[in-house]
Amino acid sequence: MTRSRIPSPSPSVDDLRIDLAVDLAVDRLAEEFDDRAETQTVVDVVRTCRNDLSGVPATALPELVERLARHRLLVAVG
Repeated sequence: MTRSRIPSPSPSVDDLRIDLAVDLAVDRLAEEFDDRAETQTVVDVVRTCRNDLSGVPATALPELVERLARHRLLVAVG
């Protein structure tokens, strides 16, 4: 019996652009909080923020993710 595979949808150009912007936010925040938080903590916070803001218009998402992540990191580690 042969199973047919359902192709997964390819990410759109906008999705890739947003993910790149979010990755760059991780880099900036990891540098900013270098002395206060582990890089993995920054990654986890940014990913959580990105998920929490999933309903936000794509054009605003990168900036809002970075702002929210910065706020949460400041609250968590000062």
